[in-house]
Amino acid sequence: MAVDSKYLQILPDEIFPARERVAWANRLEDGASGRRLQMLLKHLLPPLVAFVVFIGGWELIAYLVKAPIYLVPKPSDIVAAAVENRHGLWVSVRTTTLEAVLGFFLSIILGVTGAILLASSKWIEKSVYPYAIILQTIPIVAIAPLIVIWFDAGVNAIVIITFLIGFFPMLSNTLIGLNSTDQNMSNLFYLYNANPIQTMWRLRIPAALPYIVAGLKISCTLSVVGAIVGEYIAGIGGGQGGLGYAITYAAARLKTPYLFACGLSASALGIIFFLLVNAFAKWLLSSWHESEMKKDN
Repeated sequence: MAVDSKYLQILPDEIFPARERVAWANRLEDGASGRRLQMLLKHLLPPLVAFVVFIGGWELIAYLVKAPIYLVPKPSDIVAAAVENRHGLWVSVRTTTLEAVLGFFLSIILGVTGAILLASSKWIEKSVYPYAIILQTIPIVAIAPLIVIWFDAGVNAIVIITFLIGFFPMLSNTLIGLNSTDQNMSNLFYLYNANPIQTMWRLRIPAALPYIVAGLKISCTLSVVGAIVGEYIAGIGGGQGGLGYAITYAAARLKTPYLFACGLSASALGIIFFLLVNAFAKWLLSSWHESEMKKDN
């Protein structure tokens, strides 16, 4: 049976001498470190093996069939293209990251604020929420020309497009969370004469945090997609173009390895966004909500 080192510290020296206590504590710490390393390997090893097998198989098959590089480039060709165009690729990633972050934060602010306003009054929710659904169902390419006319092509239009794509998940998830507050707790606040603002701030918003986090996880990845779509429609090319422009440039010139490098960079950017939001969710919820609390095996 495993013994926690903190229990060893409270035993008197007559029962457990200090030197042996330190030795036991060191052994327990080493055992805990070993278990953590085993758990890390258990989680990381399978996807790493699958990744190596996939990349190795792709490289081998592309080499054996001698496919033209403009049709199916090898992973080594993609890496070489990324290294060769590293400056332009870095500028594109940086531009898309800025646009995605701005649109993401705008969707958070307006989505959460809008949900709070809708949840404050059933009359407002019934009047406005259907139009939010209609706005979500309109293809972004259909309203993108209007956005370009109103806000000009470039960063402004791209940020607005990114915001529109990420707005509805934040609004919808937050509204569901605010409307899912435990009725018994609401009755308790009512008995203590809490006003609507106090109930919203101290009860409904904290209870909706897991739903808000779920909306963040959806919206953060959509923000990258929205930024690239916006660059396709409303982006400006040249040396400061984003990944959408870089993908268009590579496809038009049949630079397929660089096209793959841009696509993988966009995917990596979305994964980084998701991991950051996921880490924030664990920090926010791990101390009190079951979805993020550590479970004993």
